[in-house]
Amino acid sequence: MLWLRAALYNIVFYVNLAAFLIGGAFFLALPRSWAMAALKAWATTSLWWLKVICGTRMEVRGREYIPRDGALVAGKHQSTWETFAILPLFADPAVVLKKELTYIPFFGWFIYKFRMIPVEREAGPAALRAITARAGEAVAMSRQVIMFPEGTRRAPGAPPDYKPGAAALYLKLGRPCVPFALNSGLYWPRRKFLRRPGTIIVEFLPPIPPGLPRRDFERRLIEAVETTTARLEAEAKVVYKK
Repeated sequence: MLWLRAALYNIVFYVNLAAFLIGGAFFLALPRSWAMAALKAWATTSLWWLKVICGTRMEVRGREYIPRDGALVAGKHQSTWETFAILPLFADPAVVLKKELTYIPFFGWFIYKFRMIPVEREAGPAALRAITARAGEAVAMSRQVIMFPEGTRRAPGAPPDYKPGAAALYLKLGRPCVPFALNSGLYWPRRKFLRRPGTIIVEFLPPIPPGLPRRDFERRLIEAVETTTARLEAEAKVVYKK
């Protein structure tokens, strides 16, 4: 039954996505704010279907720390889930994502419409300069720049592998950084078909103030994200045992 529900949800998820991308293509010609509202509506319906079909719910902790104006938001990346599930929580998110996604018809067009921040990871220092420039434009518009500092999905329990991008943005933007942790990989495993029932928790943490040296910032970010992620994973495993 678990596999059947996962199969059904995957079908519904991609049909829902295609309906938004193709059926909602007219949003490409409308104001960006309208397109962003449609994106959040798609994310919300995807979460609803996940709850209805698979029994997988979402719990948000630390809502009081979610920024409403220009800021950096950096956290754990375990699953595809967080790439869409957290978007409705922000007023105007600008997500740092891999440039390869912009080559997909419709999908890539909307990335530019939303003014997300594509990164060409192989470009090295040039990529960092491009990211910081676009992120600076985003925070100047009071947008929330969301990034996953490890650059790719990491399985629950895997050793952390933080790249220099988050620190580079933090130093350049001069804005607070709000860390977040989650346990999504336990319920929506990376590179797997399965969708498990339960509650995915995303927890936002007290902001790291601007102006810290690079090493102090990196230490505080990693400690906050990894410690909280380990706690959320342990909490989920206790529930499983019960």
